[in-house]
Amino acid sequence: MIPVGAEDAAELESALASLGGRAPQVAAEAPLPKFGAVLRNAAARLDTGRGLAVLRGLPLDEATAEPLLLALGAHLGRPVATGGQAAVVQRVSSPSGGALRWRFHADAADIVAMLILRQPPEVDPVMLVAAATVHNEMMKRARPALEALYRPLPHAAPGGGVVDLPVFSTASGAFVGRYARDAIEAAQAIPETPRLSAAQMEALDLLDTLCAEPGLALRLDVRPGDVLLFNPLQVWKRNAEALSPAEPDAPPTITRLALRLLLLSETSRALPEGLVALGGAPNTTDTGMVGG
Repeated sequence: MIPVGAEDAAELESALASLGGRAPQVAAEAPLPKFGAVLRNAAARLDTGRGLAVLRGLPLDEATAEPLLLALGAHLGRPVATGGQAAVVQRVSSPSGGALRWRFHADAADIVAMLILRQPPEVDPVMLVAAATVHNEMMKRARPALEALYRPLPHAAPGGGVVDLPVFSTASGAFVGRYARDAIEAAQAIPETPRLSAAQMEALDLLDTLCAEPGLALRLDVRPGDVLLFNPLQVWKRNAEALSPAEPDAPPTITRLALRLLLLSETSRALPEGLVALGGAPNTTDTGMVGG
């Protein structure tokens, strides 16, 4: 956890006042003389460390929550839009009812920044799993399945089309794990996409099973005002997918509410070729399997 002190909060307040509601294009437009260095150091550690950090102690005002997140983001990386949407900051919550499916997922970014707006006590904590933990568990139980996930799988790209990339790979000598089963399934809906083999489907199903196993995932208690930072190439977050709409007369479901910002970082390692097509990061050709 990275505590945000009174001096840090004052710097942020001054930066927001100078912006006057504008989104900063570069860090210099949202000057944070001391706290900016803390953020840049956090961004570097997301790539080389555990891949996870929490900023705690920010005063939360929903009226300025989006400019605040953008000001923080300017010191962490370059914002990217998601899913063809023009806005880079997205308001995210759990589905409000109906049948749900829980899956762990990685966004096409170097850093995910989530500002928690609402976290009712009866709502589950944020669930995160380390990609390396799941990888190593699969190596112990089903090495052939793991090998299948080191080979390219068709993924639907955010801007359209299909890109082939593995779930697991290595880059610049470091481990990379990016799992987006929704993108894999979306690619299968495109007629010209090669069909997944039975072995590939079984490997993906096993990956889902391992991610959901008790004890593998981290349960992270968050509070309103917390900013959760994580590297989706190392840490995957559990998301809820609605399988059917809620009944019209069903009572509203209490959910977590957050603002999400995806970022590309200058400190990020080089990535396998397929991931470059998604995020525009430096390229590498290293593809060996971790663990031999």
